[in-house]
Amino acid sequence: MGPRRRARWRPSGRGGCACPLSSGLPRRRGQEAAAAAAGAQVAGGGRAGAGMERGAAALIQEGWFRETCRLWPGQAMSLQVEELLHHQRSRYQEILVFRSTTYGNVLVLDGVIQCTERDEFSYQEMIANLPLCSHPDPRKVLIIGGGDGGVLREVVKHPTVESVVQCEIDEDVIQVSKKYLPGMAVGYSSAKLTLHVGDGFEFMKQNQEAFDVIITDSSDPMGPAESLFKESYYQLMKTALREDGILCCQGECQWLHLDLIKEMRQFCKSLFPVVEYAYCTIPTYPSGQIGFMLCSKNPNTNFREPVQQLSQQQVEERSLKYYNSDIHRAAFILPEFARKALSDV
Repeated sequence: MGPRRRARWRPSGRGGCACPLSSGLPRRRGQEAAAAAAGAQVAGGGRAGAGMERGAAALIQEGWFRETCRLWPGQAMSLQVEELLHHQRSRYQEILVFRSTTYGNVLVLDGVIQCTERDEFSYQEMIANLPLCSHPDPRKVLIIGGGDGGVLREVVKHPTVESVVQCEIDEDVIQVSKKYLPGMAVGYSSAKLTLHVGDGFEFMKQNQEAFDVIITDSSDPMGPAESLFKESYYQLMKTALREDGILCCQGECQWLHLDLIKEMRQFCKSLFPVVEYAYCTIPTYPSGQIGFMLCSKNPNTNFREPVQQLSQQQVEERSLKYYNSDIHRAAFILPEFARKALSDV
């Protein structure tokens, strides 16, 4: 969900939406007064801490973080802030971490929630296990984005996976996640990992027919990240997949972006013989839901029935909290309005 970018794209997470920090919206008070009203204690203190507090004041007002975005107009997501832990502008984006009252530590990029300690597992487990459990023998995996480490954590749990390459453009996101989201970033210590800090587009151009599974943990489709939702990007992933390869990408929300999902499904069907849309629930994403676009180069792939079915023992051994074989099947059963809309494509 969460990510980043270069001049043209955001490789990890869901960010990129308009927010008070980046949009230049007027503030009710000066930064110092707003920060004081926020009531959020700043880790570290001192001159650096004071600067961090002043910069974050536009996002945290009267003790609450508030997320708004033009991709989901007329609604907002707010979380109560207990402590501001980190705030910086990296080369690519604004990075904010705070400890919330009810969702643990929260990572925010460019004003948009990427993950929280309380609910991150649902998205991470699904975007990783839907494709991996649909492939009979996934050995080489490519992750585009996913700087918080959550997708990587789930991928390296699979015993058939021998190597994982992760392309993340913003190294600062990785370092911040290691410090403040250690439960997600644990996968960075895996011997299976080759970390490539750089542009995923260029990496795939140089690595053709190399991967069994490609997972794109992208930001939302606006600004530089818009290219990740275009046919040309899916064509590039196709060329980087092996003959029977599978891809899974963040597929947006059926409650908010059904027209975009239809468009994506249509061009994906022109590229791949098998295309499906699935979803999971997650409280801190817009409308409490996020989807996944799955494509396979193998015409015999049946995403709706996992070829690798996990026993209860395997679920427990992998410390899964959301994914199991039943939820895999259920993820493709859409509400009638979405089923009808996508069945026309």
